[in-house]
Amino acid sequence: MYIKQAVVNNQVGLHARPATFFIQKANEFKSTIWVEKEDQRINAKSLLGVLSLGIIKGTHIELIADGPDEKEAVDALVELISSNFGD
Repeated sequence: MYIKQAVVNNQVGLHARPATFFIQKANEFKSTIWVEKEDQRINAKSLLGVLSLGIIKGTHIELIADGPDEKEAVDALVELISSNFGD
């Protein structure tokens, strides 16, 4: 299991277009990946799940992965978030 924290800093948070990019990236990996915000944990490969967290600008989240490419998965998602989803 590999865990890393990230802060979402793009203007719209993890909604609509950024959420789609996030899920597409998560689905590139074999590992099971979760996003955790406060006490809620959802599947990072689920659009509905990611949107249900209501992640806005400035939100601290934890990315958790378990599987053969867990470190690569979490690091890639943290990099995507850090890049503000290419904005």
